[in-house]
Amino acid sequence: MADNELAQLIAARVLSELQSPSINASEPDRSPYRSYADEARACRTTAGMRLIPVGISARHAHVTQEHLEELFGSSHHLGVHAQLYQPGEFAARETVAVVGPRMRAIDGVRILGPVRAYTQIELSRTDCVYLGLDAPIRTSGDLDDAEAVTVIGPLGSIRVRAAICPTRHLHLNPTEAAYYGVGDGQDVSVHVGGSRALTLELVRVRVHPKVVAQMHLDTDDANAAGLRGGEGVEITVC
Repeated sequence: MADNELAQLIAARVLSELQSPSINASEPDRSPYRSYADEARACRTTAGMRLIPVGISARHAHVTQEHLEELFGSSHHLGVHAQLYQPGEFAARETVAVVGPRMRAIDGVRILGPVRAYTQIELSRTDCVYLGLDAPIRTSGDLDDAEAVTVIGPLGSIRVRAAICPTRHLHLNPTEAAYYGVGDGQDVSVHVGGSRALTLELVRVRVHPKVVAQMHLDTDDANAAGLRGGEGVEITVC
């Protein structure tokens, strides 16, 4: 079977599933991690203990309004599935499928809102192996050498060079950055305790006035450290 024929079959199957009323009824993208709501609650508890809470970044998408309408229809706006720990950010009701060079699809990739000025697909290295991608490890928005993928929604699809593996990163506001003695763009080491304790290096600090302290890890790093979301970590080397 030719690649284009296989792609069409995959697209037809994915479109059928995306049009199902139950497609967003649960959070299959979070298992075995805490749900978005439970993670946010755990993060608030951890922050109260003067530790930096962990957010587990399962595979997800950020989209422009233009691409959102291509995928979900004209004048479509993101619906709120769950509020995230970071102020003003939310997991949307909308999910898409991502197809890579191996003509395999990952369904149920949740869009995070609000819409952005660029479309970006954030995947773990394990996801990339499955899809046949060699996506670079990059900071959000750095898409110069991002991998091309096909993104499928219920009403359309787009082909976009937008797939990256997100770098380990630590969100801090200016007050928090001053408290820890770190600056925007700096790489630090972070210690994770527990039964699978380890130290993560090359954690990129990202300082912005509208965020609160939280480290974001993809599912590969979270699994290595035995994390489910909301646990506390400490900066060890600056």
